[in-house]
Amino acid sequence: MAHPKRRQSKTRTLKRRTHDKAVVPTLAKCPNCNSYHIYHTVCPSCGYYRGKIAIVMDEAAE
Repeated sequence: MAHPKRRQSKTRTLKRRTHDKAVVPTLAKCPNCNSYHIYHTVCPSCGYYRGKIAIVMDEAAE
């Protein structure tokens, strides 16, 4: 296994890790029921995706 000859500086390490962070998912408003859902996913409350029904939801759940 390779061993580094020199220690990496704090700045260089932090520059490499700038993209390693948690991001909040973007939310969209459902045009059918006006509830929020994650982009590019089926609405969990009504089952619609891009104006068409994708999942048939139970009436008792609503």
